[in-house]
Amino acid sequence: MEKFLFLIYSAGLRVGEVVKLKADDIDSERMLIRVAQGKGRKDRFTVLSQVALNQLRKYFNLYKPEIWLFPGQDNKKHITERTVEKVFKNACKIAKIKKEVSVHSLRHSFATHLLEGGTDLRYIQELLGHTSSKTTEIYTHVTEKSLRNISSPLDKMIFNNEK
Repeated sequence: MEKFLFLIYSAGLRVGEVVKLKADDIDSERMLIRVAQGKGRKDRFTVLSQVALNQLRKYFNLYKPEIWLFPGQDNKKHITERTVEKVFKNACKIAKIKKEVSVHSLRHSFATHLLEGGTDLRYIQELLGHTSSKTTEIYTHVTEKSLRNISSPLDKMIFNNEK
C-alpha cells in the first residue's frame, strides 16, 4: 500500500495536504505531523501513527526523498492529487471494494473511528483543522456501535436502585 494512504487515514489528512508534505514535516520525536498551510491557509499539527512512521522509515530508506515527502516524476514537484486518487481507486479494485468511496473516505473514517474510540469531538475538530464544530459533526455520523453503548436513563435508574 502506498505510504500516503497510511498517512491520510492515520492522521486525517486531506488529499491536498498529504501531497504537499515535506520530509521535515514529520516529527518522529513528538509523534506529530505538521500540516503547513492546510485548508484556510492554517497551519496545524496532527497525530503521527507508529505504524505509519514504521512504513515511512522503510520508504525513506528506499527512496530518500529530499524536498517533498512524495515527489512527482520531477523531484522538484510533489505528486498530484490525481495520482493519489488513481492509486486509491486501484487499491479499492485490488481489495474488491464495491462500495462507492473516495480518498476522502479515509479522512472520514479517521474521524469516525476516533469518535467511536471515545476521543472528544473537540480534539477531533483540532486534528482535522476545522474552525467550526459543525463541520466536524458532519464527519462523525452516528454508528450502530455507538448506539448500542448508550443506556436508557430509565434503565440506569431502575437497575441502580435494585443493587
